[in-house]
Amino acid sequence: MAAITMNHIVKQYGDGFPAVNDISIDVADGEFMILVGPSGCGKSTLLRMIVGLEDITSGDMMIGDRRVNDLAPRDRNLAMVFQNYALYPHLTVYENIAFPLRLAKTPEAELDKLVRDASATLELDEHLDRKPGNLSGGQRQRVAMGRAIVRQSDAFLFDEPLSNLDAKLRGQMRTEIARLQKRLGITTVYVTHDQTEAMTLGDRVAVLKRGILQQLATPRELYENPGNLFVAGFIGSPPMNFLPATVKGSTVELPFGSVEIPAERAERAAGRGLLIAGIRPEHFEDASLASDSVRTGSTFSAKVDAVEWLGNETYAYLPFEAPAEVRAQLEQLEKDLDGEGLRTQLVVSLDGSSRIAEGQDAEIWVDGRRIHLFDPSTGENLTVDHEHAGRILGAEVNSGKA
Repeated sequence: MAAITMNHIVKQYGDGFPAVNDISIDVADGEFMILVGPSGCGKSTLLRMIVGLEDITSGDMMIGDRRVNDLAPRDRNLAMVFQNYALYPHLTVYENIAFPLRLAKTPEAELDKLVRDASATLELDEHLDRKPGNLSGGQRQRVAMGRAIVRQSDAFLFDEPLSNLDAKLRGQMRTEIARLQKRLGITTVYVTHDQTEAMTLGDRVAVLKRGILQQLATPRELYENPGNLFVAGFIGSPPMNFLPATVKGSTVELPFGSVEIPAERAERAAGRGLLIAGIRPEHFEDASLASDSVRTGSTFSAKVDAVEWLGNETYAYLPFEAPAEVRAQLEQLEKDLDGEGLRTQLVVSLDGSSRIAEGQDAEIWVDGRRIHLFDPSTGENLTVDHEHAGRILGAEVNSGKA
């Protein structure tokens, strides 16, 4: 095993476009690091530079104490698992797993032991004599993982390995990959566009946008203290609500009314004029169901446009109007997140026992302690202590450019 260190990595193509722009990440020995972001953010390009399938324009790529910029992939001792499995259809499961060992001319007895150990770990023993075409998608991905395991490499690299699987199977494979990585304790870099995979698998998560590292932190830190609008909008499902806001004293004025917020949050945003407030759907509740112990927030009345009852929870949708400055920033955010339409509706997650109905005015409670305030011109989260929120590196925050 080995640590992976990326120092100011840049990948620039012939047309001058920087697919990866000055990224520095230290992956500790045995750490599970996630690279996440929307399509075109540079995450797969960065992974391919680690393994040696893409040349590095500038910067240093270190594996352990070796600079590997000029080493061929076969000389880096890394194992990569691809999205499309990359199995040999004419070979059995046993021979697919054994393939890298045969290339390395591993003695037959050692080869057999390594293959069978990997097979037992991945519960493939009963499939060793079958061919890939006769396996399910999840079984094929386990075969690809088995081939990576037997190489006894310094690190695993995963390039969106679950994107070809259905939702139920993705959930099962996420659990298997997490257990396997913990059992083997091997350094792992995992690329995905799925923020659910990022939140459930990674020790730390690097969020990328247009080739630039936006924030590097634990999943909890990203969720609770997003560094900018992009991270806040990307992490969480349903995503964070964004509303126009102004701060007066310790009160934030929202389209639905005034909400008390902690004094330290108000102080950081004071004198900024028009802001964007960010509130996660679960930080609301039907006011009639909010217990006295949590009624430290505020209530407001609003008309409910639509309701989705899911049994254990209810989603209510409340439309609102936003000024042009806020609409422009939300429109750009939607484009960055590969989304469509403006987020000019509030999505609130309520207890499933709520009787709030479509078309009615409802009393909604909101937890003012959880409200984030963003600068609409830079996207910076004004309510986060940046010294304790992981590495917040996005271009908007650093340069002051939208």
